[in-house]
Amino acid sequence: MDARIARLRWRCRRGMRELDALLLAFVEGAVSLTEAEMAMFEGILELPDPVLHSYLLGRSAPADAATVALLERIRSGVGSGA
Repeated sequence: MDARIARLRWRCRRGMRELDALLLAFVEGAVSLTEAEMAMFEGILELPDPVLHSYLLGRSAPADAATVALLERIRSGVGSGA
């Protein structure tokens, strides 16, 4: 899992400081994410910066409720699931 977290940390480095800060703070607590949450987070990282930025600022939202919940955890910096 450590190698996967290291890859995620690298992928969290985006072109926007705001995204970097939110994503890196989240991934630091990601060690206790379930496999499904980890896969969903990897999918979120595939989004283009403008779309992800809009989601994280709450300007728009994806249709999937589970993704919305994970985005809320990212916004709040809660990666532990607690």
